[in-house]
Amino acid sequence: MTELPQNWTNMADIENPDHHSPHSPTSSSSSGTLSRIQSVADLEKAETAADRTYLPITTSASNARTASRSNLAKTRTGTSVTDGYSSYNLVDHTDDQDNDALAVKRTPTDAYEVRWDGKSDPLSPRNMSFARKWLITSILSFSSFLVTCTSSIYTLTYDQLIDHFHTSREVATLGLSSFVIGLALGPMFLAPLSEFYGRKPIYVLSMVMFTIWLIPEAVAQGMATMIVGRFFDGFAGSAFLAVAAGSIVDMFEPSQIAFPMMIFSAAPFLGPAAGPIIGGFINQFAYWRWTFYTLLIWSGCLTAAVILVVPETYPKVLLKRKAASKRKESGNERWWAPIEKNDASVLHTVLHSCVTPCKLLILEPMCLLLCLYSAILLGIVYLFFGAFPLVFQANHGFQLYQVGLSFCGLGVGMIVGVLTNPFWHKNHARLVAKYEEETGQKGVKPPPEFRLPPAMPGAFLVPIGLFWFGWTTYSSVHWVVPIIGSGVFGTGVFLAFTGVLTFLVDAYANYAASAVAANVLVRLIFAAAFPLFGTQMYENLGFQWASSLLAFLALACLPMPFLFFKYGKKIRAKSRFTTTEDES
Repeated sequence: MTELPQNWTNMADIENPDHHSPHSPTSSSSSGTLSRIQSVADLEKAETAADRTYLPITTSASNARTASRSNLAKTRTGTSVTDGYSSYNLVDHTDDQDNDALAVKRTPTDAYEVRWDGKSDPLSPRNMSFARKWLITSILSFSSFLVTCTSSIYTLTYDQLIDHFHTSREVATLGLSSFVIGLALGPMFLAPLSEFYGRKPIYVLSMVMFTIWLIPEAVAQGMATMIVGRFFDGFAGSAFLAVAAGSIVDMFEPSQIAFPMMIFSAAPFLGPAAGPIIGGFINQFAYWRWTFYTLLIWSGCLTAAVILVVPETYPKVLLKRKAASKRKESGNERWWAPIEKNDASVLHTVLHSCVTPCKLLILEPMCLLLCLYSAILLGIVYLFFGAFPLVFQANHGFQLYQVGLSFCGLGVGMIVGVLTNPFWHKNHARLVAKYEEETGQKGVKPPPEFRLPPAMPGAFLVPIGLFWFGWTTYSSVHWVVPIIGSGVFGTGVFLAFTGVLTFLVDAYANYAASAVAANVLVRLIFAAAFPLFGTQMYENLGFQWASSLLAFLALACLPMPFLFFKYGKKIRAKSRFTTTEDES
């Protein structure tokens, strides 16, 4: 975001004044017309400033602010994750400041620009009923939960797949890795499409294709079919990790968004922990194909819910429909919506969403290091899907469903991390208040480093949890002790993700979409790679030293949040991608 989860994608819309501000007349058509005509003169005066849209990051603060206001898709990403701490793509790919093709030149025809008819406009998604908003949030959260659950539920089919297809564990593990690679690549293509066609078409396409690609997995006659099907399944399902947070932002006011975004942010984190729990029971008492039959039933129900219940919420697309309706009713073709002035092609936007994250990873050491840190953590989480069966079956004689239940510790730990979000929100507000008191300025953008405090205890909890887990994996030690250690690790992982992602969004405000995309890409590549060597590592090094090796790796990364908290401002001052407080 949020990610968030983008993201995860469109959480930057929180503070977009064009979305829900009362620009249109509310009293009478005559007063509204006068207001629009009067605004034309102001817009003509601002025309020169509009021509300078997408100025380089090195321009003056005033020019940067002018550029941000005239950008069609530009939104304030600096505070985009304040209330949600989402961990997936949460911003539009059109946010990045170097996307020149998306600039819209303001002209006198702005008198016919279609906007919301005040805050009470019935077409605005923020005017939905409270119950409907939460119903939609629940469907989107369950959908993202399903997608990440599907990634890990597969790991409990390994034993049956190996026997059925006469293959190796390494080949069976490729089914997990291919799914995660699909999750990594999908947002780069699906998120930009949502900016052209809206959110709902992407949801429907994603869930339908996700369901369809489960079929070849369920009836697979060989591992090649399974691996290919898993890749396209992950690719299709990734839309809910990349786009769905934007719908929540569309519906809720900034003052209301903290709790729904916290729920949505937790869903994709809890999915991987829940997958083995569900898969353990299925594969203990049924044939492995029932794992995919269950997912087919689940995704089929959510497909129907998405089609029948989830509406379009993207304000730019809704305003486009409103403009089309006005043109049809009045016969006046001059009515227009901002998205209709977007001259960027789909291909250009998709290429931009692929290239800019790579530029950040290559040219920004701070971005690269933080992405590698969070990637190592997620890689360890996915490595555990192979390690837990080894540890608990060898030491404690667990049956398959009991192995699945051993992941409860990891899941509970992540829930504990989620529940700390209100505390970190208050801590951020305290730091901001102190900063305003010290500078004597109110309402200024605080340093992005204020987002890093959650990652500081997280950086300690991760190695503590890994050492705890590793050195209690003896048959003489009760099985609950290493499970508690995995819970400590889970809490640390969530806190570290929270701090790193929200810092990246604030530090790279003008490139927030690309910063989040870079983080998600590197994280999921590591998540795909670690399981491929995890089993061999635990078998060759032993349970204790294999876990210790992972703990030492996390320990080496421990100083990062502290170093960037202290020296982040100096590092940002030398970067052409990050923003300073004066450019907010």
